[in-house]
Amino acid sequence: MGAILAAGRGTRMWPFSQAWPKPLLPICNRPIIAYQIEMMRDVGITDIVILIGHKGYEITKVLGDGSALDVRLRYVEQTEMLGIAHAVGHLEEALDRPFLLFLGDIFLKVRKLETLISTFAERQADAVLATKEEPDPAVLRRNFAVIRQPDGLVTRVIEKPRHPPSSIKGVGLYAFAPTIFDAIRRTPRTAMRDEYELTEAIQVLIEDGHRVYTADVVEADLNLTNPYDLLAVNLGEARARGASVVHPSAVLGAPERVKNSVIGAHARVAATVELDECLLFDHAEVSGRGPMRRCIVTQDGMLDCSGGPDGERFNV
Repeated sequence: MGAILAAGRGTRMWPFSQAWPKPLLPICNRPIIAYQIEMMRDVGITDIVILIGHKGYEITKVLGDGSALDVRLRYVEQTEMLGIAHAVGHLEEALDRPFLLFLGDIFLKVRKLETLISTFAERQADAVLATKEEPDPAVLRRNFAVIRQPDGLVTRVIEKPRHPPSSIKGVGLYAFAPTIFDAIRRTPRTAMRDEYELTEAIQVLIEDGHRVYTADVVEADLNLTNPYDLLAVNLGEARARGASVVHPSAVLGAPERVKNSVIGAHARVAATVELDECLLFDHAEVSGRGPMRRCIVTQDGMLDCSGGPDGERFNV
C-alpha cells in the first residue's frame, strides 16, 4: 500500500497557499503529488491513501479516484495539525499492512525505489528510511540526520540537529510496518516545536528493539517551503530536459523570446514580452513590454523572485 501526507497549510508558500494546497503546485506543468503517485505505481503500488486537510477538496477534484493515473485513491481528512507523526496516526484505520509513505510537499528524484522495498522485505524491517549523503551541515540542520551501522541498521535519528552527528540525511520517503502506529501512540510532543515528530516515533521503534534500516535511493530532494523553491525546482527540471517546458495549449506571441522557462496550460504571452527563467501557471497572462526574469505568474498576479527567497515581491 501507499500513503501521501497532503494536509499541510503551507503558510510560507504565500501567496500560492491561498489558492492551492502545496501538493498541487506545478512542477513542469504537473502537480508534485502526481510524480509521487507515479513513482509508487511504477513499483507496483496501486492502492494509495492520501491524507488531506487544507483545501483538500482541490486535491480530490484534481485526482478523483486515481483511475487517470492507473491507481486506486482513498482520502482521509485531518482537521488538526500537530506534526507529522500526528498526521501519520490519522491513517491507522486505512492502513492494515506495510506501506510506503511520501511527504506531499517534497519533490524527489529517486533511483531504484524498488531497492527500498526489497530492503524492507529482506531485512524483515519495521521501517526503512530513504536517505542520501549530505555534505552540507546547514542542510542537515534543516532536516534530520541518521546514525547507522555499516549494514544500514539505524541506531538513532535526530530532528534538525544543531550539530549534525553524521552526513546521512533522511528525506520525506519511508516504508513502515503497522508497528509505527504503536510507536506514534507513545510519542511525546517535542520541546522545540510542541509537535509530534515522526523522527521521535522512529526513535521509539528503535529503542523498542525494532529493526530500522536505511536505503540510499534519493538522488535529489527539495522541500517546497517558499515560492523561491517552487521556481528553483521548475527551472532545474526544465534545464534537465534541455529547454523551456511549454504546454501545447499555451499561446506565445514570440516563442523565440521565451527562454529557460516553464509555461502552463492556456497561458498567454504577448509578443512584446521577453521571459527568462520564469514560471507561468495555467491560464496566466503576460502583456506589456520589456523583459521579465525570475518571476512566477498566476491568474492573480506576479511574484518577483529575482531577489532570492528573502526578496520576493508580489504584485497583483
